[in-house]
Amino acid sequence: MAAAGYAANLAGPAVVPRSEPYVEAPVRAFAIATVFWGVAGFLVGVLIASQLAWPLLNLDLEWTTFGRLRPVHTSAVIFAFGGNALICTSLYVVQRTCRARLFGGDQMGWFLFWGYQFFIVAAALGYVFGVTQGKEYAEPEWFVDLWLTVVWVHYLVAFGGTILKREEPHIYVANWFYLAFIVTVAMLHIVNNLALPVTLGHAKSYGLASGVQDAMIQWWYGHNAVGFFLTAGFLGMMYYFIPKQADRPVYSYRLSIVHFWSLIFLYIWAGPHHLHYTALPDWAQTLGMVFSVMLWMPSWGGMINGLMTLSGAWDKLRTDPGLRFSVTAVGFYGMSTFEGPVMSIKAVNGLSHYTDWTIGHVHSGAMGWVGFITFGALYWLFPKLWNKRALYSQKLVSWHFWIATMGIVLYITAMWVSGILQGLMWRAYDELGFLQYAFIESVAAMHPYYVIRMMGGVLYLTGALIMVFNLWMTVTRTEAADALPVPAQGGAAPIPAPAE
Repeated sequence: MAAAGYAANLAGPAVVPRSEPYVEAPVRAFAIATVFWGVAGFLVGVLIASQLAWPLLNLDLEWTTFGRLRPVHTSAVIFAFGGNALICTSLYVVQRTCRARLFGGDQMGWFLFWGYQFFIVAAALGYVFGVTQGKEYAEPEWFVDLWLTVVWVHYLVAFGGTILKREEPHIYVANWFYLAFIVTVAMLHIVNNLALPVTLGHAKSYGLASGVQDAMIQWWYGHNAVGFFLTAGFLGMMYYFIPKQADRPVYSYRLSIVHFWSLIFLYIWAGPHHLHYTALPDWAQTLGMVFSVMLWMPSWGGMINGLMTLSGAWDKLRTDPGLRFSVTAVGFYGMSTFEGPVMSIKAVNGLSHYTDWTIGHVHSGAMGWVGFITFGALYWLFPKLWNKRALYSQKLVSWHFWIATMGIVLYITAMWVSGILQGLMWRAYDELGFLQYAFIESVAAMHPYYVIRMMGGVLYLTGALIMVFNLWMTVTRTEAADALPVPAQGGAAPIPAPAE
C-alpha cells in the first residue's frame, strides 16, 4: 500500500515531468472567479436574509423580490463560487498528481473558463427576469442547460484526458472523487433537464416528466447535486489540500478507498427523503430514509480520515490559520452528515420539513464545509499560482476565520431554534382540536431569528472581504518566490511514496 499513498499528498513541490509547464493561467482565472462569485453570492444572501426580516427591502420591484433573488443567491454560491472552486482545484490537482499537462492545453482551459462564466451570467439574468423552469437548483431554461452540457463535456474530456495521458501510474484518490463528481453531475443534469421548448424561438420549456415522477427525478437530482457537487468534489479538495497544508500523508489510504466506493454507492439512493408524506410511494420514501441513515458510515469515515491526517502535526493549527479553515471544514462536514440522516427519519422529518431547520442544516454544510474547505484551499493556492513566498498576512487569515466562524454560529443556531419553533407552532392544537396558532403568528415569531441570521451573514461576508484584501495584497506584491527548477526533458525526479 506504500505505492498507493502517492506522494501528491505530501507538501513537497511536485516537479514537471517535461520542459513545458503545467497549464496555470486559466487556473488562476478560475481562482479569481471563485473569490469574485463568492463575495457576490454572500452579498445577495445578506440582501435576501434582510428582505425576510424587513419585507420593504423587496423594493416593490419584480426584479428585486425575494423570489427572483433567492435563486441568484443559491446558484451564485453553489455553481458560481463552488463550481469555480471545483474546476480550479481539480485542474490544478490532476496535472500535478498525474505529472501531465492538462489535456487540450491552454485553449481547453480558457474555453472552460469563459464557457462556464457565460453559463453563470446567463443563468443569473434568467432568474432576475423570471425566465426559469422553477426547479430547485435547476432553474435555468433549456438553452442555458444546453450550453452548460457542452461546457461540462469539455470539462470531462480535459480532466479524463489528463488522467489517461498521466506519467504517474497511480491515480491518486482526490482524482477519483473529482471524476465521480464530474460524471455524476453530467448524468443528473441531463436527465433532470430533459424538456421541450414551446417553440425553438421561445424561452419557456416543459419537462418531459410530470407529477410525482417529475418530483422524484427533481429530488434525485437535487439531493445528489448536494452529494456529488457539494460533497464528492470537495472531498477531492480535502484529500489533496489537507495533506499538503499539514505536510503529512493521508492517514489511511485504504480508508479513503472504502470512503469513496461506499459514498458513491449509497448517496445516489437518498433523494426520496425530500418527499416524505407526499404522493411518492411509501416504499420509495422508506428507501430514501434507510440509505440516508446508512450514509453516516462513509461520511464519518471520511471525516475521521481527514482529521487523523493531522496526526503528528496538530501544532500547525496554531501557526497556520489556512489549515485551521480546512480542518474546521471537516468538522462541519461531520456535523452536517450527522444532522442530515437524522432529519431524513420520518418522525423527525414530520417536524423539520418545510421549516427553517432545513435552512440551518443546508447552510451549516454550505458555509462550514464548502466555504471553509474552499477558503483553506485558496489561501494555499494563491501564493503557489502567483509564485509568491507566502500570503500577505497570516493575521488577516486568522481574523477571517474567527469572524466567519461567529457568523456561521449565529446563522445556524438562529435557524435551528426558529425551525423547531415553526414546526411546534404549526402542529400545536387546542383542547377543541383546532390549530392553536394562525400561520401569520408563526411568521411574526420568526422575526428576531431572521435578524440574527442576517447578522450572521454580514459577519460571513465581512470575513470574505478580508480574504479579498489579503489575496489582492498577496498577488500584487513585487517580490516573487524563487522559481522552482524545471528538470530536463523526461527528467522527472521520483517522489517517495509515504507509508500509511
